[in-house]
Amino acid sequence: MAVIKANAEQTKMLARLMRAEAEGEGELGMLMVGNVGVNRVRGNCLDFKNIRSIPDMVYQSPGGFEASTKGYFYQKARDSDVRLAKRVIGGERQHPASNALWFFRPSGACPGTWWEQSHSGRFKAHCFYVPTSTDCPSVY
Repeated sequence: MAVIKANAEQTKMLARLMRAEAEGEGELGMLMVGNVGVNRVRGNCLDFKNIRSIPDMVYQSPGGFEASTKGYFYQKARDSDVRLAKRVIGGERQHPASNALWFFRPSGACPGTWWEQSHSGRFKAHCFYVPTSTDCPSVY
C-alpha cells in the first residue's frame, strides 16, 4: 500500500530524481534517496511544511535537490528506476535513510549534525540526517 499518492508521471519524476542524485551509488543508494523524497512528502514539518506531492518535493526552492536545480535531472526514467521508485512509494525503507529528511555528499567524514539534525549513517558517499521524532513524527 502506498504511503504517498503518486500517479505514473509522478512516479517517473521520483525515479528520475533518484537516478540523478544517486545512480553511482547503485540500487540501494537510489532507494535511500527515494526514502528521503518520500519522507519529505509525508513529513509536513520543519523545512517541508506544505510539501504534499512529488512535484512539490522535487522542485522545492529553496531547500530542494541539487539535481533539479543544477540541470542534471534530465535523464529519462528507465524501467528499473521506476520499479525502485514504486518500492519507496509503497513504503519500503532502507537504513540509514529510513527516517531521513536530508542527505549530502561531503568531501570527508560525515559531521555528527547537519543543520541541527542528527547523523543516522553513511552509505557510500552520502551522509543521511534525521529530525527528532518530536520535530517530525510523521516520518517515524
